[in-house]
Amino acid sequence: MKIEGRVWKFGDHVDTDLIIPARYLNISDPKELAKSCFADVRPEFVREVRTGDIAVAGINFGCGSSREHAPWAMKAAGIAAVIAKSCARIFYRNAFNIGLPVLESEDAPGMLRDGARIAVDILRGEIREADTGRVFLAKPIPEFMMKIIQSGGLVSCIRAMDTHGYGNGV
Repeated sequence: MKIEGRVWKFGDHVDTDLIIPARYLNISDPKELAKSCFADVRPEFVREVRTGDIAVAGINFGCGSSREHAPWAMKAAGIAAVIAKSCARIFYRNAFNIGLPVLESEDAPGMLRDGARIAVDILRGEIREADTGRVFLAKPIPEFMMKIIQSGGLVSCIRAMDTHGYGNGV
C-alpha cells in the first residue's frame, strides 16, 4: 500500500480541538466536518489540501478528546495518512478504526518541510522524499492493524470476516 502526496506540517501536541474545533462537534457528517478541519491553526488547509496529502507532526499528535471527529475530518478532507513522532493512543486507534493509517517516525517529522512531496510505503514503513531521495523509516504497523487499514476501517474489516468470526476473509 503506497501513498504519494504533499506534506502538511504541524507541530507538537496538536490536540483534537485544533484538528476540528469543538464548535463543530455537533456535526456528524465527515464531509461537513472536513470543511472546518484545522480552521483555527491553518485556515488555508481546507482550500488547498488535495486528496492523498499527508499530515506530518511532532509529538503527541491528536491528544485531547476521544471523539472520532478529528480523524473523520482529516480523512474526509483528503488526508491519506498521518506521520508523527508520536500520537495520542486514542487518536491512533480512532484513525485506524476509520481506515486512516498512522505512522510513527522518529526522524521524518523533523526533517520534512511543509509542501514537500513524499511517497509512503505503509507496509514497509518507508517514507521517501521525492526531491531529495531521502528515506525515513517508521515503526512497523502491527499485522492486525494493517488488516483494518486494508479493509478500509474496523467496520469493513469485521464485515469481511466469516460468519464464525475466524477472519479468513481479510
